Amino acid sequence: MAIRMIKSRLSHSSSSSLAYLFQGRNSRVATTAALRYTTSAPIAQDPIKPSVNVEYTKLFINGQFVDSTSGKTFPTLDPRTGEVIAHVAEGDVEDINRAVVAARNAFDEGPWPKMSAYERSKVLFRIADLIEKHNDEIATLETWDSGKLYQQVATIEIPMIVRILRYYAGWADKIHGLTVPADGPYHVQTLHEPIGVVGQIIPWNFPLLMFAWKIGPALACGNTVVLKTAEQTPLSALYVSKLLQEAGLPEGVLNVISGFGPTAGGALCSHMDVDKLAFTGSTDTGKTIMSLAANSNLKPVTLELGGKSPFIVCEDADVDQAVELAHFALFFNQGQCCCAGSRTYVHESIYDEFVEKAKARALKRTVGDPFESGNEQGPQISSEQFEKVLKYIRSGVESGATLETGGDRLGTRGYYIKPTVFSNVKDDMLIATDEIFGPVQSILKFKDLDEVIRRANATKYGLAAGVFTKNIDTANTFMRALRVGTIWINCFDTFDAAIPFGGYKMSGQGREKGEYSLKQYLQVKAVVTSLKNPAWL
Repeated sequence: MAIRMIKSRLSHSSSSSLAYLFQGRNSRVATTAALRYTTSAPIAQDPIKPSVNVEYTKLFINGQFVDSTSGKTFPTLDPRTGEVIAHVAEGDVEDINRAVVAARNAFDEGPWPKMSAYERSKVLFRIADLIEKHNDEIATLETWDSGKLYQQVATIEIPMIVRILRYYAGWADKIHGLTVPADGPYHVQTLHEPIGVVGQIIPWNFPLLMFAWKIGPALACGNTVVLKTAEQTPLSALYVSKLLQEAGLPEGVLNVISGFGPTAGGALCSHMDVDKLAFTGSTDTGKTIMSLAANSNLKPVTLELGGKSPFIVCEDADVDQAVELAHFALFFNQGQCCCAGSRTYVHESIYDEFVEKAKARALKRTVGDPFESGNEQGPQISSEQFEKVLKYIRSGVESGATLETGGDRLGTRGYYIKPTVFSNVKDDMLIATDEIFGPVQSILKFKDLDEVIRRANATKYGLAAGVFTKNIDTANTFMRALRVGTIWINCFDTFDAAIPFGGYKMSGQGREKGEYSLKQYLQVKAVVTSLKNPAWL
């Protein structure tokens, strides 16, 4: 997943950077010597020291920060250096049990589902206000823990988080059923009721944004929540947990557990007293979650999973503009986006020109300390992801693709990778079939419309697609023909609180955001009342 562009990049030349998005906001991060790389020889400097202290590292259960039952902790690391930021409580089966009990009591006995919808909306508005108030501290923690650009988090992601929460706060008192006509003397109505205790598992690429995508609709509908953070990025959600208390969220309504997938995640998915699951992450893990849900109490599951999105550049495209948008579609957030435009299909008539300009754009991309203003790319999230990306790059070379630029790490410290561009990529190469989740652009050639539609759809994924064309008929054909959940035409990664997001095929089921996501957190009850001598039916 990625985030919404504030304005179109198409008005900027191919040499422009993401920095223009972040102008006008002053960073409060210390301005000590930074680490910045270009594709020339790197200059190693000390990374900027974050200006916050890590205060919240315990589990958040029943309105309190508590140690794990086992007393175990695990380190969360700085992707810029690989060094430990803090040791965080490691939630396990017993901690999931404690959190589920708290959430169950809050649902069955507590005030949240019994509270008027308007009162729930006021609490959600207060949470949004507090996140907005603490924007800079949260952005600093998020950048430190994940390696994403500080300015990206501070000026785009957190405002989007606030917007999402206010959007669902506004929905809370607008959820209602229907009056249904029926044959015979009966009054029939439907009630939309909260499901109960919801288990949610979020990823590391957009930690707090996914936190908001998950809790917003769940809480607006009156459910209670047990949320497991990604083990790589627990700090921002734990920080926001303390704001929940300040906003007046009742105890046990939202519980936050840091821990690992096979233990804490597995326990949450298998728990017999969890009524529904929501997960964002890899397709393979999604399969495991579906199995655990089915083998426990058959709880419903919504999944937002992986992708290998095509970005299709038609022959009528302005090449400079297409190169810039395709560059953004792939390299944004270090390439760590489920909907990244990671299969760049370019018409044969402009292919060579596009490849040369895509290479030149990648060579200009600034890579370095995400706290330093002006950098476009930070480190990958972890050593594991770093090695995975490098392995895919090697497979691209070995399979015969042309390595135009990049292909290696940058520097000797942290998890930085050079922006990498491959040309002459074939559909059966791993770099064209697998979700790499890194800064690796694969450029493929196509001849005509029917061919590229067939090739674009020939994947197990169906999350998103991008189309770049001046022809409205061509755009309309792609709009209907591509089997994906979102199609961006002459734009990419355009998100809004009201726009539903989710995938076809093995990219998931259900939708995040918008009115559609509310349906994932409600049950429908039909009520039929016999009428005696009705005046009318």
